Amino acid sequence: MRRVLLSTAIALWGSTILADDQALLLGVERYANLDRVNGAADLADAESGLKAVGFDVKTQINGAGADMSRRLTAFVGDLGGAERVIVGMSGAFVTDGGRTWLLPVDATDPILFGLVGAVSLESVMRTMAATPGQSLLVLGADRSANDRYGPYMRDGIGTLDIPNGLTVITATADGAAELLQDLAEPGADVMALVRANSRLSAQGFVPDSLVLVPEDVTPVVAPAVPEPTENERAAETALWEGAQALDTADAYRNYLRRYPNGIYVEQADALILEITTQPNRAERLAEDALDLSRDARRDIQRDLALLNFDPRGIDGIFGPGSRAAVTNWQQENGFSQTSYLTLEQINQLDAQAARRAAELEAEAERARAEKEQLDRAFWAETGAQGDEPGLRAYLARFPDGSFASQATEQLSVIEEGKRQAAAAEDKTAWDNATEANTEASYRTYLQVFPAGAFVAEAEARIAALNAPAPANDAAIAAEDALGLDGITLRLIEARLSQLGLEPGKVDGGLDEDSRRAIRNFQEDRDLSVTGYIDEQTIVRLLADGFQALGRN
Repeated sequence: MRRVLLSTAIALWGSTILADDQALLLGVERYANLDRVNGAADLADAESGLKAVGFDVKTQINGAGADMSRRLTAFVGDLGGAERVIVGMSGAFVTDGGRTWLLPVDATDPILFGLVGAVSLESVMRTMAATPGQSLLVLGADRSANDRYGPYMRDGIGTLDIPNGLTVITATADGAAELLQDLAEPGADVMALVRANSRLSAQGFVPDSLVLVPEDVTPVVAPAVPEPTENERAAETALWEGAQALDTADAYRNYLRRYPNGIYVEQADALILEITTQPNRAERLAEDALDLSRDARRDIQRDLALLNFDPRGIDGIFGPGSRAAVTNWQQENGFSQTSYLTLEQINQLDAQAARRAAELEAEAERARAEKEQLDRAFWAETGAQGDEPGLRAYLARFPDGSFASQATEQLSVIEEGKRQAAAAEDKTAWDNATEANTEASYRTYLQVFPAGAFVAEAEARIAALNAPAPANDAAIAAEDALGLDGITLRLIEARLSQLGLEPGKVDGGLDEDSRRAIRNFQEDRDLSVTGYIDEQTIVRLLADGFQALGRN
């Protein structure tokens, strides 16, 4: 789109002076929440031509509701005594069937009683009716009234109740822009232009001929604009920097009023659009100013997860999952639901997470104490007796219990003793079965030696072979996906050791002792018991660790 503005006064010469002629150009192309209307902003290309033939032109491109309202107010205020009036409007229109509105750039899906900032075509036509026979309304809309917005509103231009003497031309957005440029030519006949273009249609007052710019008018060639002086550039830059410091739509509009052809016009337009259409912009900028590191963002995600607001990953990147979690947390805590955090909110979130971590650790400690009490009591009744049935009963109930290693060692001694005392044939059959180490080999042994020395061991090994795997492929994959490095693995083992879960040597190796400690940790905290690290396990481990270190 070309945006051509004349800032110098226009002095007309020729045989006719068009005094007090008024024109208004409203085009909205880049909607924040609706589809783009290609070519709607090209209405501005007609501005210089209309000015050159004496029209006082007011133009608003991609305006928010407040911008278009101010432009319309200024236009209506200057209409008194106007001999000719031209209005061009292009963009997204909606109708309830009897009334039609042009939507501003910040419009959302329209509803009948929610058209904030929209421009009523009926109101515009009533103001133009004061100049019958010399008033032209050009409407550019690319879509017909088909798509519905609820039961009462639909897209497009509805049936217009056009006042007497007003000519209304409807066209596509680019067709409207071309027509407005063509009719600024001296002697141009609006009706002839309509008849020559099938994309244009006329309603209302439709005479055989309508010429709004007499043929004997001489268009003014705008004088060359002198380059601004160094002081003028400095003044403009100072005003622009002041607008940036305030960072409000009004500040940028003030700059545009003072420098409509200035250096920073495009930036000002873009920022006004961003401010008027982007939700929670101020809150986003305030969070950006905190300059949160990736580690700080991970801490926030971990806090949210501890409080059951799932951020969909603890990676230090605030994507849709994290923003949704923040929004839900804000709602529960009485804050505005912006999805962006303030320092006060971060501190409150951190305090809540620390308190929750302490509560969870206390619950885990109670569960561990209860489990240890049951463990010791069961051992006293079974394995402490030192016989094979008791030891096996204990291991079946507490495979990772406090006395599991002791029970396993004692069973090994018992088995070795039985092996030494067994008959040679029985011993040989058992050695063959253990070498194969299959369910079939142990069942063959049981069939041949139903009263053999190794019957209990054979039955135990068959049960072990049929027992579910301690961890499935999904648990292994979940741990692998975390990409835990050696330092983190050693921290995990150190924390397990600090909790008295005996993970073995703290070397980052995660051997069977470590896996048993992880299973106990998970069981105590009512987590999925796999012996492998997943996201919830590491959140709890780190949270417990922060609590133990006195995090505040």
